[in-house]
Amino acid sequence: MRETRPIRLLFVCLGNICRSPMAECVFEYLVKGRNDLFHSYEVDSAGIAGYHIGDLPDVRMREAAWQRGYKMTSRARQVGFEDFETFDLIIGMDDANIDALKEMAPNVEALGKIVKMTDYCIHMEADHVPDPYYGGTAGFYYVIDLLEDACQGLLDSLEKRD
Repeated sequence: MRETRPIRLLFVCLGNICRSPMAECVFEYLVKGRNDLFHSYEVDSAGIAGYHIGDLPDVRMREAAWQRGYKMTSRARQVGFEDFETFDLIIGMDDANIDALKEMAPNVEALGKIVKMTDYCIHMEADHVPDPYYGGTAGFYYVIDLLEDACQGLLDSLEKRD
């Protein structure tokens, strides 16, 4: 049986303006699509670096998201030590994110909360969610494809825990 408090998920990428806010948006969309899960999850995103604190997601990411029916409204923030206490799972987009999170982890319990997004892919094969920031438009759509697949896998995995 599920705990009474929501499961708290933190999606993490480098700057928190492309991949992690998109993962946050996709996961929230999946949960909101199922009334029985609406209050079961709390979702946020953050970046390893503080380059874009307070900024909206990258305009190209927001445009690609809008084209797919998502509205991204989160503001960039940096991962903090308190996040290791607050969140049940901290989901990195690539190995560099995972390594940085592991270096920040205050204890063994916190280390156990760190997972990689692509480990939850169902249909697509990828070992990381690539950063589309320096690429073209197609990269943003590919990131959304990967995140839709991985977020569905993550949700399925969490729901099977019960």
